[in-house]
Amino acid sequence: MRTILVGYDDSEAAGRALERAATLAKALGAALVVTSVAPVTETTGGRSLGADPVAPASEHLAELREARAYLDGQGLTAAFVEAVGHEGEGLLAAAQAHDADLIVVGAAESSLVQRLLGHSVPDTVAHRARCDVLIVR
Repeated sequence: MRTILVGYDDSEAAGRALERAATLAKALGAALVVTSVAPVTETTGGRSLGADPVAPASEHLAELREARAYLDGQGLTAAFVEAVGHEGEGLLAAAQAHDADLIVVGAAESSLVQRLLGHSVPDTVAHRARCDVLIVR
């Protein structure tokens, strides 16, 4: 395993995913890529209206700084990637761009409606990734 990509935001689930990815990167000597995806706002017809004002890109840059601070404390270096788009799609694109062997994502409890509408990031990644996926609970 050469490259591990982890999706990170300020959630507890993402924190657990970052910890697990760091542990694996250390144990395997793998490169680590951390990404935070600022979501887009859509109309009911699915047309994108651009970055979501509730979760601005500056918030996601702060999240990447938090991840860097954690990894620095673990003695690890990583590449940090910011993206804008649908969270699952952003993680998949980053994994492909960095030739990731493993994607690590945290799973929080999603509602039945979110799962039915396909808004679960772990579900999107698990079903569409071209590499292994670790969902951390």
